Amino acid sequence: MSALQFLREKAGVLVAGAIGLSLFLFVISDFFGGGRGQRIKQKKYYEIGQISGEYISYQDYEQKLQNLLEIYKLSGRPNLDEATNETMREQTWQQMVREKILDPQYKKLGIGVSTEEVDELVLGNNPHQIVQQLFTDQQTGTFNKSFLVNFLKQTEVDETAKKYWLFFENEIVNDRMNTKYNNLVAKGLFVTSKQAEFEKNLVGTTVDISYILKNFASLSDSSVTITESDILAYYSNHKENYKRTALRNIEYVTFDVVPSEDDIKQTEQWINKTREEFTTATDPVQFINLSADSRYVGLFIPLNNVPENLKDYVKKEDLTGIFGPYIEDGSYKVAKLIAVANRPDSVHVRHILLSSNKTRSLEFVKRQADSLMKLIKSGTPFEALALANSDDQGSAQIGGDLGWFPEGRMVVPFNNACFSGKKGEIKTVETTFGIHIIEILAQSKDTRKYNIGLIDRKIIPGSVTNQKAYSEASQFAGTNDTYEKFTKSISEKGFNKRVANDISPLQKTLPGLDNPRSLIMSLFQAEKGKIILDNSQQAVFEVGDKYVVAYCTKAQEDGIAPVKDVENDIRFVLVKDKKADLLSAEFSKNNSTGKTIDDIARSMGLTVQEATQINFRSYIVPGVGTETALIAAASIAKQGIVVGPVKGTNGVYMLAANAVTTSAGEDLELLQDRLKATFQMRGNYEAYEALRKGANIIDKRYKFY
Repeated sequence: MSALQFLREKAGVLVAGAIGLSLFLFVISDFFGGGRGQRIKQKKYYEIGQISGEYISYQDYEQKLQNLLEIYKLSGRPNLDEATNETMREQTWQQMVREKILDPQYKKLGIGVSTEEVDELVLGNNPHQIVQQLFTDQQTGTFNKSFLVNFLKQTEVDETAKKYWLFFENEIVNDRMNTKYNNLVAKGLFVTSKQAEFEKNLVGTTVDISYILKNFASLSDSSVTITESDILAYYSNHKENYKRTALRNIEYVTFDVVPSEDDIKQTEQWINKTREEFTTATDPVQFINLSADSRYVGLFIPLNNVPENLKDYVKKEDLTGIFGPYIEDGSYKVAKLIAVANRPDSVHVRHILLSSNKTRSLEFVKRQADSLMKLIKSGTPFEALALANSDDQGSAQIGGDLGWFPEGRMVVPFNNACFSGKKGEIKTVETTFGIHIIEILAQSKDTRKYNIGLIDRKIIPGSVTNQKAYSEASQFAGTNDTYEKFTKSISEKGFNKRVANDISPLQKTLPGLDNPRSLIMSLFQAEKGKIILDNSQQAVFEVGDKYVVAYCTKAQEDGIAPVKDVENDIRFVLVKDKKADLLSAEFSKNNSTGKTIDDIARSMGLTVQEATQINFRSYIVPGVGTETALIAAASIAKQGIVVGPVKGTNGVYMLAANAVTTSAGEDLELLQDRLKATFQMRGNYEAYEALRKGANIIDKRYKFY
């Protein structure tokens, strides 16, 4: 064997061992060193919540959210507003909660859905409601199985259609398993005849009572002693009563970014230059759309609707002149009269709307409109065609009639078709809603109307102005790096400090700020008494047209409140309890054998009060309000016997039943069936709520949204 070959073989083993050792050391150092610490820190940062002790990452949640948003967009709604996004975020979270809670239950109980069941739910004689909703013909209102079959065939070659369908198929399966689980819970609930008899006795007996009350306020707080051990013992036994959500208090100052004199001058120069170009523009409408902040509207308006400052200008009916510039609503504007015409003040029309959708293309709708126009011209009643074909179901039921309306009420193409046409004319027009077939039934008398074109330019702060405001805010934040300095500086400079208390994690508003969500998200990452920093560790927040510097002045965390925070609440409860003991002892002392409720009242200087028709299901007692303990004691009281003392919400009571009335009540078997149905219905909800409570859900979405 050559030396080179020997070295290769031996070195190969040696190098492999060295590499293995190096990798081992690297992993170990990463685990025990900064690498592991970084991973733990990163994991904590990206934690969006916990369900049943299971870590939920932002990445997993976001992926599910994006999948749902994609399905939503595939449904024909590509542009989502913030309210819709918020709904989707909540829907995604609740879906994740249900999966984490219910999937283990399904597995434990052996609940599943077979392939045959899915086929039956989709293609069977009684398809799932999701399938029925998706494939119901809008024209006839009936389920169209051929639509379904054709769509399922399309999923074999169209990935988008396949993804869309798999989402709904998964929803069908989940709904089916949930139904099975709910049925299992419901069938496990039963009401015995004894339970029904007990319920019947509770509601079948009404009592008229006389009662006396000695209020807790009759004793001073100093008459009882509450020790620290009393407070700790009560807190230990009632911790669940002191669960609370995360809350923050915030104090902040704003640095408004307002246009400077130079910004106003620059906007004025722009409008003057544009005015000259507008004067000579061969296509003023196109010029407006290319130049102005706002697009050309194109509506004709009567003189009484013309802005006051433009009335004298439009009266001249000069189509070559320009009015302005002038300032209105924070913008420089110039106006040009585009057209003048005699047009009806209002019109009465009917229409047939044909909308395109995922099953009907715009070209198909246009051909359908042409066919309907031919039928109308051949004498087919407009009302019948509207009822059978119009997608505007509100007007279709009355033959497409839209009634009378003034100019400007409808979208511009529809409006102009109605107000530029003649009575009896039938025409088609395309709008964002689809193709309209319009018949003008009547028109009011003509009035002089004006079509005014406007070029506007908002007066906004320039980059220099913006930078100046930011520098001022940045300098303020850097100089006042403690809460004491922050408060003192505000007082010295005469700034307007804003305060907002008890901010919740998902709150979206703060006084004086537009869309301050980023500031609120950072607020919940800040410590009490510290300046609030964004993700880049910057203390200046840009919120709308303001820069904001803020401090967190209170940080209440989610969970059980510490005893020091609820000590006063506990003390209040204990004082009432100890007063109740003293008052009960006083009542017992005065309640000797043979005494009536009137005797006890006289001996204690109390007033006897009356309450009638009390039973176990009563909610209030006239004169004292909600007193469940008093109601419970009254419902089982025996006539003529003094009952008490009873510790209530307002004080301690003694009572006596003056009359006890028992009615026949509901048939026992019917009552038993009704109670069983009620329990089974409640069981579906309460079983899930019990699982939710046991899951100890922690929701930290506020960190990211």
